[in-house]
Amino acid sequence: MAKESMKAREVKRAKLIAKYAAKREQFLAEGNYDMLQTLPRNSSPIRQHNRCKITGRPKGYMRQFGISRIQFREMASNGLIPGVRKASW
Repeated sequence: MAKESMKAREVKRAKLIAKYAAKREQFLAEGNYDMLQTLPRNSSPIRQHNRCKITGRPKGYMRQFGISRIQFREMASNGLIPGVRKASW
């Protein structure tokens, strides 16, 4: 499980991204890179990490399912993900 502080940091980044999205688009459209530099660093969408929806794990994230590879394997073994058959894990 990820630390609560790490999860909270990602939530904070998501809020900043949403807050400054319009300004960022405007500055990029105008080509005004000096004003783009004045925005907070965490307002850039690049700085947000994908995290497992269940455990919060940042590594081994499977974008199609929104969970980590470990959770995917456990859920597939329990038959919770339809259409997935166990091969040679």
